[in-house]
Amino acid sequence: MKKIILTLFLGVLISANSFSQERLTWHTDVNKALEIAIKENKKVMLFFTGSDWCGWCTKLQNEVFKTSDFEKWSNDLVLVELDFPRRTPQDETIKAQNRQLQSIFKVRGYPSVHFVNPQKMPDGRMNLNSLGKTGYVRGGAGKWLEVANNIVKK
Repeated sequence: MKKIILTLFLGVLISANSFSQERLTWHTDVNKALEIAIKENKKVMLFFTGSDWCGWCTKLQNEVFKTSDFEKWSNDLVLVELDFPRRTPQDETIKAQNRQLQSIFKVRGYPSVHFVNPQKMPDGRMNLNSLGKTGYVRGGAGKWLEVANNIVKK
């Protein structure tokens, strides 16, 4: 009987955690994300990561991005994950897009989080007004969100 109750309890915890993860939408196509941001008048968070090799990236995701505090805070943003995996296969179009953005934002280390305010120009081109950047911040979600707020509220 104890095993059944324990199994049910663990199942509920895992389901609740999975459900909270699904509520956040991380875009990988930056052009689609920018269109959404302009349409909804939102800023964009660009998360440069090495998902299958970067320990600090995993730490940032677990301590901040996978929390309910971040989920609530990020409602006014469009989230974009720009991944640079070493072992996981990746579409060539996404690879090229990510390398181009890495070059534009001069990303040299991971994790790197850039906040931008997109603006569509009269000629149809997209301008990304940089608001600032951060990376891993010690102290969990509260400390990271404090730093991010100072950038986004500009």
